[in-house]
Amino acid sequence: MENFYLILVVILFALAISDLIVGVSNDAVNFLNSAVGSKAAPKWVIFLMASLGVLIGATFSNGMMEVARKGIFHPDQFYFAEIMVIFLAVMITDVILLDMFNTFGMPTSTTVSIVFELLGAAVATAIVKIKMTGGVILLELSKYINSSQALGIISGILVSVIVAFTVGAVVMYFARMLFSFEYGKSLKYFGSAFGGLAITCITYFMLIKGIKGSAFSDLPLPSGETLANWIKHHTLLVLLISFVGWTVLIQLLSWLFKIDILKVVVLAGTFALAMAFAGNDLVNFIGVPVAGFKSFEAWRAGGGLAADAFSMEILKEKSATPVYMLLISGLVMVATLVLSKKAQAVTETEVNLARQSEGMERFGSSLMARLMVRSSIRFNKSVSRIVPAAVAGRIQKRFVPVSLGPADDPKTPAFDKVRASVNLVVASILIALATSMKLPLSTTYVTFMVAMGSSLADRAWDRESAVYRISGVFAVIGGWFLTALVAFTVSALIAAIISVGGKFMIFVFIAIAIFMVLRTQLLFKKRSEKKLAEEVEAFEEKDGVEKVIQKCRKNCVNAIVTSNKVFSVGVEGFLSEDRARLREALQLKNELNIKSKKVKSKIFLTLSKIEDHLDSGHHYVQVVDYQREIANSLNFLIQPLFEHMENQHKPFTGEQAAELRKLIANIDEYLNLALQIVTQNKFEAMDNMISMRDTIIEQLQKAEKAQIKRIKSKDVNTRNSVLYFNVNSETKNVLLRTISMVKAYRDFVQFTQSKK
Repeated sequence: MENFYLILVVILFALAISDLIVGVSNDAVNFLNSAVGSKAAPKWVIFLMASLGVLIGATFSNGMMEVARKGIFHPDQFYFAEIMVIFLAVMITDVILLDMFNTFGMPTSTTVSIVFELLGAAVATAIVKIKMTGGVILLELSKYINSSQALGIISGILVSVIVAFTVGAVVMYFARMLFSFEYGKSLKYFGSAFGGLAITCITYFMLIKGIKGSAFSDLPLPSGETLANWIKHHTLLVLLISFVGWTVLIQLLSWLFKIDILKVVVLAGTFALAMAFAGNDLVNFIGVPVAGFKSFEAWRAGGGLAADAFSMEILKEKSATPVYMLLISGLVMVATLVLSKKAQAVTETEVNLARQSEGMERFGSSLMARLMVRSSIRFNKSVSRIVPAAVAGRIQKRFVPVSLGPADDPKTPAFDKVRASVNLVVASILIALATSMKLPLSTTYVTFMVAMGSSLADRAWDRESAVYRISGVFAVIGGWFLTALVAFTVSALIAAIISVGGKFMIFVFIAIAIFMVLRTQLLFKKRSEKKLAEEVEAFEEKDGVEKVIQKCRKNCVNAIVTSNKVFSVGVEGFLSEDRARLREALQLKNELNIKSKKVKSKIFLTLSKIEDHLDSGHHYVQVVDYQREIANSLNFLIQPLFEHMENQHKPFTGEQAAELRKLIANIDEYLNLALQIVTQNKFEAMDNMISMRDTIIEQLQKAEKAQIKRIKSKDVNTRNSVLYFNVNSETKNVLLRTISMVKAYRDFVQFTQSKK
């Protein structure tokens, strides 16, 4: 039996390593988004500072481990066998849940996950135990669950959302008022003091507040006093030395080496926030396995008592985690930080919502977002009537944004280093304060809401983007609440099934966890490849005439080839009642729709880079418009066919099917000719294409007349007729839009080449 539980402990640590990997992939956004978004330094420098912060912060995490052992439930009410069921259910759920969120690039809270997983597993195990002993669940459940502590943790996490957003917005507003967007002049006067104050704040909360309960708090000094006590008794001295020292050092670096002061603050903040993250969140990844290991050691030393008879009262006592475990965990986190592609996907979501420039928005609008924006505009108009015009004008001057570079250039920062500094300093202070108070604050909630608050105060959410950004924030917050619900439910379900089903179910769920992680990894790879395929090759100022034509040709070729596939696969799939083929056509249609939408959304940036955009640009706009209309026509053609089949309505008659199959062959020939004209610039073949178009339109007219005869002879019903006429109508639209696109492409090429 001892060997069995030893295997379970090994499994817990194996799951912990996996949890560290998926957890850091999710939480890397917390300390990378400001430095990455502001392009404060090369990526290797940012990752180096973050890695050092993670390693050092891991050793400060010791005190937080108590949350996993006794923060959510009363361990003395459970036996060793039951505790191991709870811990296994938590770790299996955590790995599956976090990996799923990472795959879809959505930041979620590892703290909320672990809290609700512990709560769900403990509740389920307690209910099974109460039922087996014949007790009353409602009366006895409170003995097992540390409800007051759990409620305090949950309410603290929720309050942190409001506090982080408010503090981030207020601090950012005053920082922008002080520096404005043209902060070069202000930095000469206030830069070193601002940097000194920022790093002093970080020092205070990271060292003075964060030292308590860490692995180094009881380190003895030559005077006989512990390190924590010495810092506590000399707080003002440490703060004064820190402020003066950092201010002088930053000013010297600026004078001697012309180093950007804000760059120093951003890198120091990245280090501090990474350190705060590791100190606060390491418990989420290894707290449970460490508690399981301690439980196993206590049971093994307990004199041979059965696993289902050994009380886990020992978990109520304070216990130190070995430093080597903390350091190994830190190293795994660093390796994940550097190598994980999923971490980059999650970071992209937050940076996208906070960016200063316009561009393609990831999220759509929602009713709540529209109401909030409408109310804010009315409120601003009311305030503007009260505030004197002179005061409003001076404030407005401080918030006039400066271009950071072309919006489509990957080297262009999403926001400036003033905002990055505020994000990092405010978030690291709030997280370190919570850590020092032993509150498992959600670093994701805090850093995300600070970033959103600072974006709002910095007027990054203007009338062009506000509804989409706010909808994105609601989507992320909604994901957080979903995390809590799913974490509780899945963990409770797993714990209950293992408790009732026995030891065999442990290995079943481990196999399911492995399968789910592998499956989401494949899904992430497919999504990444799909995203790469959907990326639009943007025009650049350095592009020559041939390069510009080549990029436009590429978009036209994609539209023609995809349209042909969608039409032939979709219509044939419908006629043969092949659901898989029709779904394939739907997928291709969606990809064409997304790509054409992206091309159109970038038209402003494209026109600004095309020389002589009055002529060439006009025809390029036409090319893009016709591509978009082709995509819309295919959408209105394929979607009704799919819905008709999904609802199991009658298929087309044999006569109708023969007409459409002939149409498929003719459309294929027509689009292949269009492809040949575009790829080879054989514009002299345009007359052939026009002739072919007229022939197909005549065919469509004959098909419509044949359908009218079928209606009169009552061979078909209303639904059949509406669908058939819709296919003909949208096919005609595809024909007309395609030839218009090819003509526009021809004119674009001719006008562009004439400017050589």
